[in-house]
Amino acid sequence: MFLPLLLLPLFAGIPACEQADDQPVKVGAVLSLTGPGAGLGGPERNGILLAQKLINERGGINGRPLEVIIEDDGSKADIAKSKAEGLIHGENVVALLGPSLTASTGAAASVTNRIGMPQLCMTGLGPEIELSYKSLFHMLPPQSLNARAMLEYLSKGLNVRQLGVLYDSGYGQLVMTHIENHAGDYGINIVAAEKFEVGATDVSTQAAKVRAAKPEVVGIIATSPVPFRNARQMRITQPIVSAVGSSSYEYVKGMGEFADDIVFPEFIVSEDPLPHQKEFVDLFVKEYGTLPKTYDAAGWDATHVIAQALSEVGPDAGSEAIAEAIRANRYRGVIASFNFAAPDMTGIELESYTYSKLVDGNYTRLPFTAK
Repeated sequence: MFLPLLLLPLFAGIPACEQADDQPVKVGAVLSLTGPGAGLGGPERNGILLAQKLINERGGINGRPLEVIIEDDGSKADIAKSKAEGLIHGENVVALLGPSLTASTGAAASVTNRIGMPQLCMTGLGPEIELSYKSLFHMLPPQSLNARAMLEYLSKGLNVRQLGVLYDSGYGQLVMTHIENHAGDYGINIVAAEKFEVGATDVSTQAAKVRAAKPEVVGIIATSPVPFRNARQMRITQPIVSAVGSSSYEYVKGMGEFADDIVFPEFIVSEDPLPHQKEFVDLFVKEYGTLPKTYDAAGWDATHVIAQALSEVGPDAGSEAIAEAIRANRYRGVIASFNFAAPDMTGIELESYTYSKLVDGNYTRLPFTAK
C-alpha cells in the first residue's frame, strides 16, 4: 500500500479517550551533533523536531504525544552504541532514529538487531552484514547508487572520461569503492584517487596530487567542507562533482568563497522544490527561517515513517510488529518513494535523484535526469 507521509493524520485520529493512557510514545535518536558529522546531524535534528511538532499538532500517535529523545554521539561509533543502549534500556524507547554516519549506524545496529528494535538510520546501505539485519531501515540510498548517480552525470551530463577523486576514509571510501567498480561501465578512467582521514583539517597535499594528474573533472566525496576549499586553493579549476553526503548549507558556509561550480546528485533543491516537497519546505522555512536540504528531509521522513507504523499497529505492539509495519507499506516521502522491503532496505531508485549546482554559494536545479 502506497501512503504519502503527509497524510499521517488519517492514522492519528483516534481520540485520546480510547487510549490506555496519554503518556508520550518515546522514540530515541542518536545523531552526530558535534564532531566531523555535525553538518549532517544538525540538519537531521531539525527535520526530526519539525516532524514531531507537526505530528503532535495533528493528534500524535493515536492520541498520545510523540516524544523524540535526541542524543549526540560526537561522530564516534563507540559513543553511538552506548547512547543507543542508554535510550533503549534507560528511556524504554520503542524505536531508534539515526545515527548520522555509517560506522555509527553499524555500532548502534549491533544493539538494535539483537532485540529486533526498528532502527531508521540516516545513511545508505553500508557493510554487507547490514543485509542480515531485519529491523534496520535506511533513509538514504546505498552507496552503490550514489556512485552510479555521480557516474551518470560525468559520462552523460559532462561527457568526460578522465576523473580525479578526493575522498575521506569513511563515507568517501564507501562511495569510492563503488565508483571503482562501476567506472568502466561508463567509460570513465580514474587518473588519480587520493584518500584522507575523516575530520582532516587540511588535504592540500592530496589535492595537489589530483591536480597534477590533469583530470577533466574532480570528484570530492566527504562529510566536510575542507576538501572543497583546499581543492580550489590548490588551483583545481575543473568542475567538481560530489555526492549527496556533501550537500548541506553548513558545508557551503564552510566552503566560503569556493562554493562554486560544484554539482551534487541529491534529492531536494529547496530554492525550487518539487510539488510533493513544497509543504515541507514551507513549514521548514517558517520554523527555522532557512531552507532545508536532504538531511533535514531525512530526519523529517524518518520521523513520519516510524510515526505512521506506530499509529497502524500501536506503540505497544512490540518491535517485530512495528518493523513489519514499516516493511509492509510504501511511503512517499520528501526525499523519494520508499520501499523498505527492498533488498537495499530503502527502495530508492536512480530516477529519484535531483541534480543541483552550486553557483556563488546558491543551489540551482539542473535539467539533467539519470536513467
